[in-house]
Amino acid sequence: MGSPSLEHNSSLKQGGSAGGLSVEQAQARAEELRRALEQASHEYYVLDAPILSDDAYDSLLKELTAIETAYPQLITTSSPTQRVGATPSDAFAPVRHATRMYSLGNAMDFEELDAWFDRIEAAVAKLELPDIDAEHVQYSCELKIDGSSIALTYEQGELVRAATRGDGHLGEDITANARTVRDIPLRLADGVLAQIPQLEVRGEIYLPKASFEHLNQLAEEVGEKPFANPRNAAAGSLRQKDPKVTAGRELASFIYAPSEAQSDPSFPRTQHDFLGALRQAGFHVNPDVQRSNTRADIHAFCAAAMERRYDLPYEIDGVVVKVDSLDLQQQLGYTAKAPRWAVAFKFPPEEQTTVLREIRIQVGRTGNLTPVAEFDPVLVAGSTIARATLHNEDEIKRKGVLIGDTIIVRKAGDVIPEVVTAIPSLRDGTEREFHMPTRCPSCNSAVHRIPGEVALRCENINCPAQALERLRHWVSRGAADIEDLGIETIVALVDAGLLRNVADFYALTYESLRDLPLGRTRQDGSAQVFGDVMARKVLANIEASKQRPFARLLFGLGIRHVGTTISELLTARFATLADLQVASVDELSAIDGIGPQIARSVQSFFELPENQMVLQRLQDAGLNLKSDVPDATVLQSLAGLSFVLTGTLASLTRSEAATRLKRLGARVTGSVSAKTAYVVAGENAGSKYDKALSLGVPVLSEDNLNQIIADGNLDNIAVTTDSADSTPDEGAEDIH
Repeated sequence: MGSPSLEHNSSLKQGGSAGGLSVEQAQARAEELRRALEQASHEYYVLDAPILSDDAYDSLLKELTAIETAYPQLITTSSPTQRVGATPSDAFAPVRHATRMYSLGNAMDFEELDAWFDRIEAAVAKLELPDIDAEHVQYSCELKIDGSSIALTYEQGELVRAATRGDGHLGEDITANARTVRDIPLRLADGVLAQIPQLEVRGEIYLPKASFEHLNQLAEEVGEKPFANPRNAAAGSLRQKDPKVTAGRELASFIYAPSEAQSDPSFPRTQHDFLGALRQAGFHVNPDVQRSNTRADIHAFCAAAMERRYDLPYEIDGVVVKVDSLDLQQQLGYTAKAPRWAVAFKFPPEEQTTVLREIRIQVGRTGNLTPVAEFDPVLVAGSTIARATLHNEDEIKRKGVLIGDTIIVRKAGDVIPEVVTAIPSLRDGTEREFHMPTRCPSCNSAVHRIPGEVALRCENINCPAQALERLRHWVSRGAADIEDLGIETIVALVDAGLLRNVADFYALTYESLRDLPLGRTRQDGSAQVFGDVMARKVLANIEASKQRPFARLLFGLGIRHVGTTISELLTARFATLADLQVASVDELSAIDGIGPQIARSVQSFFELPENQMVLQRLQDAGLNLKSDVPDATVLQSLAGLSFVLTGTLASLTRSEAATRLKRLGARVTGSVSAKTAYVVAGENAGSKYDKALSLGVPVLSEDNLNQIIADGNLDNIAVTTDSADSTPDEGAEDIH
């Protein structure tokens, strides 16, 4: 294969010194080399038709490197030498996208795809566009690449920024890493896109299957954990702090969309033409694209893609169908989550057969006992799996699974391993039934199944399998709120045998903490310990936590189904922990907002002897385990009444107002209905205020609210179906 026409300057040998060139000669030569290397990269990585051997390419790159080393002022950000060797960054700076990067809605089968076509045709008909027949809209069909989304920004044709998708609004700046992806042009070739002063295009970074296998082979050779699939490998490679690592991962790209259509009349007006402009500019564009205006053709394209997905050199997980006209796309617009003008036709999950060898119990961080199937490793949808959750005993029976069965497995959503069913015809009589244990395999406490629930549960607050989550939950802001006790510190305390349950926090001493290793090392290699200052600070924070409100400490215990709202309802009804511990299911269920399921969960927690011992230790340590509301057992004057808070309150936050209303027995909800008793409207109340008026629901002012809280009843409140003191601003939005 021949190389581009390129004569070597006589005063510069291949790989030699550039000192014999003038600045003007060096600049001209560098530009020649860059053009040749860019063309060679494009032919090799995009067109798969190399014009240079690897040795020849390396030789030219070495020559360019020599020039730029001798004349650093000639280095440009788009030079091929800048693809590798950028200085590693300590963090990725946030990048706000020019326009939101939406995710796509899914069609899981042809019926759902046809339903999407119906919605498009109805929307187009409603627009009444003279040049478009609603029943024959033109569509573009493209393979859905299973990779990591990227946004590339070019200014005056030069790549200036690359960003991950992030949350759709805000991504991470990975420019240095993106420069190492060989088929991303650092400078756009001449054409319509190169003429746009600022252009953002979007696409997918992926890892070819061969590169993925090679990467995992290298990982196994050095004893590192292999990547689960090419998508994860691509995403992880893009977020390497050292661009040299990214450069070694053999990533590739497919670019397929603009961030938005440009007003320039030369800018393409269809997706099909835009893909052509991308190719002209030097981007790698997937060749498997079809434009059609019939459902039959699109169905056929999707079916064909599904048939040959495993023959492709990269992973795909579906087909993206888009309205072809960019102008029509803009008129169709977006929902809150996705564009209306595009949909992802998702392939059904791949299924494989294997042999179920064992079912083991896994105790979750919240105490649920979950049976997990262990089977012979099998390759499914691009990665090897050997375990899958069976959820609960009822699910095992429903699927008819026996230990020793030949089973069918797949990945739900092509991600989560799942046992589909057993194949009874392949049984030989050695299979056996599985039975859930009666005691927790982690702590040996008795387990129970709450009526109405399917899962067995261990309620022991001392259970080692649940320890970290319960301890972390106890110190969290909404519970005991103990600062300076992050997960690493908690792990260090657990490893040292100082923490098993939440009561152990209050047995910690200065002597036990001061010299305790934190599991980290200093720059000099010595072990980092708590030390004097941190030990005293942590103990002070633990002491302060004793005075947290009863409701927050109750929430911190991690009782199943007892969140912040239920905790407030319970502490408003029962004045002390002692009262709550002896409450019956009927008494608990009588509280508005607490049903039988929650009541049974609360009672079973307090019945466990291990939990009673921990609670006694908390009481002995002096924690505030009584309600701060006087006569909490009788203040239920608002029981049965539903309130909605909207707008901004001047004297207290809406959360504080909700808590005080709940302590009086009221229910506080987020939406207005005919069953709502009162709406409290602060400043800038919005749609909920309007809905209250339309339904005839009484509206209270903030002064009314404060009087109710002070009196504990509605006796002195004159209410109407309008608010005398708080009229929302016209057009104001509800901030609830």
